[in-house]
Amino acid sequence: METTTTLKSKAGALLSAMFIMLMSAFSFAQETTTGTGTVTTEQKTTTTTEWYADPTYIIIGAVVLIIIVALIARSGRSRD
Repeated sequence: METTTTLKSKAGALLSAMFIMLMSAFSFAQETTTGTGTVTTEQKTTTTTEWYADPTYIIIGAVVLIIIVALIARSGRSRD
């Protein structure tokens, strides 16, 4: 029983050490620029808004839903 616990402990420590070494290798492997020139990059971004994120549509939808519920509730009454 002690042997199994010791092996699990050592395996966990070994995997943790390997993971840390792998992550440090990735962080040091970042591309570096060498040279004396200045590089300027320009990027255009386009922002789009989905229709369901616009508050106008949410308000219109809520009003339509209230009207539909009111009409259904009103038609459910008996007319004597």
